[in-house]
Amino acid sequence: MAEDHEVVVFGVWGSAYSRRVETALKLKGVPYKYIEEDLSKKSPSLLKYNPIHKKIPVLVHNGKPIVESLVILEYIDETWQEGYSLLMPKDPYQRALARFWAKFIDDKCFPAIVKACWGEEQEREKAGEEAVELLKLLEKELQEKRFFGGENIGMVDIAANVIGFSLGAHEEASGVKLMTREKFPKLCNWRDDFMSKSAAIKKDGPSEEEFISIVRNYYRKK
Repeated sequence: MAEDHEVVVFGVWGSAYSRRVETALKLKGVPYKYIEEDLSKKSPSLLKYNPIHKKIPVLVHNGKPIVESLVILEYIDETWQEGYSLLMPKDPYQRALARFWAKFIDDKCFPAIVKACWGEEQEREKAGEEAVELLKLLEKELQEKRFFGGENIGMVDIAANVIGFSLGAHEEASGVKLMTREKFPKLCNWRDDFMSKSAAIKKDGPSEEEFISIVRNYYRKK
């Protein structure tokens, strides 16, 4: 059985990717130590545990590092199976679908959102249209479910925290509106439920105003 007290998370306070890992650990009831990283001056420990990408988040369990947030989520789900229901479906086909949608969010949806909000001025309108079309696919995938995982938060919900946790801040900071309740009633209801539940799980994250400021300052420097 995993030694819970030997779990360490290297992350960044305002990162949706770090928040994914912490949300999963909190849902599973796994105690962990959190280490805040300064990405402008990366610690020797971060470089030791993630020498290839040199990025957060990193989960260290019994001295062994696991990197990449989606990989970490599956590791958490397979290692701590007691307590909270599995983040990934038991059925192999449904598991494959969950992996597909999680990758879709990371590889297609969120990059399109960033481009629509922060891309070159002349490209933003087209990028915004693309982002909206991708969000429509997520709206359709939700169907009548409360969460992508059904009645409980699952793998895809945690992956989609870049929308639930980050999209509103990007919209507010950039002045670009992509996800309205009129166009995306299901996604907006999902966001409200997900943020309400995840906020209760992790209470020490940045406030909405602080996160908007983080996003604005980060992308204006690029």
